[in-house]
Amino acid sequence: MKRLLLAATIFAGLAPALAYADSPQELVDSSTLALESMMDGNEGTQAEQFLRRAKAVVICPNIFRAGFIFGGEGGGCVMVSRAAAGSWSDPAFYGLGSGSFGLQAGVQNAQVLMLIMTDGGLNALLNSQFKIGADAGLTVATLGAGVNGSMSTALDADILTFSKTQGLYGGVSLQGSILSNDAGAEQSYYGNVTDARQIVVNMQGNNPGANPLRAMLSKYGG
Repeated sequence: MKRLLLAATIFAGLAPALAYADSPQELVDSSTLALESMMDGNEGTQAEQFLRRAKAVVICPNIFRAGFIFGGEGGGCVMVSRAAAGSWSDPAFYGLGSGSFGLQAGVQNAQVLMLIMTDGGLNALLNSQFKIGADAGLTVATLGAGVNGSMSTALDADILTFSKTQGLYGGVSLQGSILSNDAGAEQSYYGNVTDARQIVVNMQGNNPGANPLRAMLSKYGG
């Protein structure tokens, strides 16, 4: 039992590292395609309605989750915020990871979209690490493929999560997952800008490679 618990702990620690398998530009490109894919279907229509009111968005184009007795999930994400004039910032870079222990078996790839609806939610995610569901002052509502959510809860939520999944699990819950800023990817992508708040709030990041992502957000999010 101790060995299994140790293995689960190690897996949880390694899961965020899966976020950095792609280069920053590859992650931005994958996020652009994932956003377009997630706007299809009924869930996409629902997500688009909220996206038009969101202050920021986190896109995780490929969250890989696997488990047999112990498990974990991980992948890279980008965060983009809405500017005062309605345009979108360049992306900050994050990794999403978690570990779990229990009777489970399966493999799943998921595209995850987190819509940040309030200033409180945005400020929480701008911390170097944010554990989803751990802040009692924030409400996180989960909607999307395979996951049921209350619309009344969603209307008042600080953060809304949508997912598009393939695999053996019946949906994605991000409760307990840790979103960690990747300052190294930001340094690589922008040069001297290494702070997520500088990029998404002060709009100081600028890389033409992010223009297709920003255009896609403008198309669906106004």
